[in-house]
Amino acid sequence: MKHFNLCFLGFGNVGRALAALLVRKREELREQFGIEWRVTGVATRRAGWLVAPEGFETSELASGEISSRILLPPSNVSEWLAAARCDVLFETTSLEPLAGEPAISHVRAGLRAGAHVVTANKGTIVHAYRELSELASEAGRRFLFEATVSDCPVFSLFREALPCARLLGFGGVLNSTTNIILEEIETGGTFDEGVRRAQDLGVTETDPAHDVDGWDSAVKTCAVVNVLMNARLKLEDVRRAGIRDLSIEEVRAARAEGQPYRLIARAHREGEGGSVTASVGPERIDASSPFALTAGTSLVVHFELDVLPGLTLIAHRPDLQSTAYGLLADFINIAKD
Repeated sequence: MKHFNLCFLGFGNVGRALAALLVRKREELREQFGIEWRVTGVATRRAGWLVAPEGFETSELASGEISSRILLPPSNVSEWLAAARCDVLFETTSLEPLAGEPAISHVRAGLRAGAHVVTANKGTIVHAYRELSELASEAGRRFLFEATVSDCPVFSLFREALPCARLLGFGGVLNSTTNIILEEIETGGTFDEGVRRAQDLGVTETDPAHDVDGWDSAVKTCAVVNVLMNARLKLEDVRRAGIRDLSIEEVRAARAEGQPYRLIARAHREGEGGSVTASVGPERIDASSPFALTAGTSLVVHFELDVLPGLTLIAHRPDLQSTAYGLLADFINIAKD
């Protein structure tokens, strides 16, 4: 049996969903994979650096009402990781797309402390993928990030099921919020009503700019390109446009003509060994496109490979549990090594 001390850096909706999934899957983890776990550290902006060397109660994790068990609380991430004797760090703080901080510093600290790190934060692989991967290798630890792109098993698919396959390009609908807003407009609503609907569903923040202006899709595009196409694409290299400038008349007319607008992310390598170009922008799609398979919060990625004419992944109405499962799957892969 393998025993793991788990630490959560960020304990919002995703962190709590992961904690609930760990509790629900405890017996399966023990019986199928020989995994025993306890949560010894939780850190949030509001609560600070909380530590329980013997593990927090599951009731605390479920309620979010967590209190530290040590007299002298840590004052920074390194002290917290040491006090919690962290084996696996789950980093689920909010995305800062332009620099990827503080998530990059959190991952760096976790690896330097001797912990494996699993993150849902896309900024880490956009801005520091090579550095953090090399640091993990030097430390003999894993740095995994399955939960970062559209709740689809993108990275493990290539790692486990597509050996020697070369990714030539891809396209996808990678953002749920823009789907919901466009559908709301198509059915007689307004842009603002679409934003409120997305907020009610919990798929966007109070300020939806990252979603509607294409930043979220651009970050995901960079993440896939840098990991799976071995490129060094920067966020500013992505030609980006959001849906904000589409008029109500344009959106409704496109739907009436059977070619609704969706926010499409694309990347393609220019020839053998050439550079990668990438874009995010609204496009009209027809019924024959794999992108037509999306509705509501559903997401799709279509890959072009040197050994397959095409491969499409669809996440049907992903939710918080979908994201949490990506984190859990990475943890299981760490434990199996």
